[in-house]
Amino acid sequence: MVESDKPSNPQKQRKGINRIVHALGYSLQGLHSAFYEPAFRQELWLSLLLIPASFWLGKNWVEISLLAATVFLVMIVELLNTGLETAIDRIGPQWHDLSKRCKDLGSAAVLLSLILCLGVWLSAIYHCWLGS
Repeated sequence: MVESDKPSNPQKQRKGINRIVHALGYSLQGLHSAFYEPAFRQELWLSLLLIPASFWLGKNWVEISLLAATVFLVMIVELLNTGLETAIDRIGPQWHDLSKRCKDLGSAAVLLSLILCLGVWLSAIYHCWLGS
């Protein structure tokens, strides 16, 4: 069977509201799957504390947005890292340098997002309680 004779992915055929509804369903399935990942679950529970705290700590909409956005960024990067790890694991369980490198890079991205989040929150706490 040549490439042009293969049936196309039915998901790519969807248009308009039908596509949006199905995309939302896939996104919710992804969040459901992520909930079974321990790292994502820990970050989710922490976000349930930090997002409301951003309204208390932030003095204006920009500060509140920045505090909340860094928390969401950590969860987004964790989702992407989990996707990378899942795709690598699908290829096979055997050890490969490129698989390790991919997983290490995803982990490094999570670490950088956590450092950014921590830095923004510590800065906000410093300026709120110790600054002028």
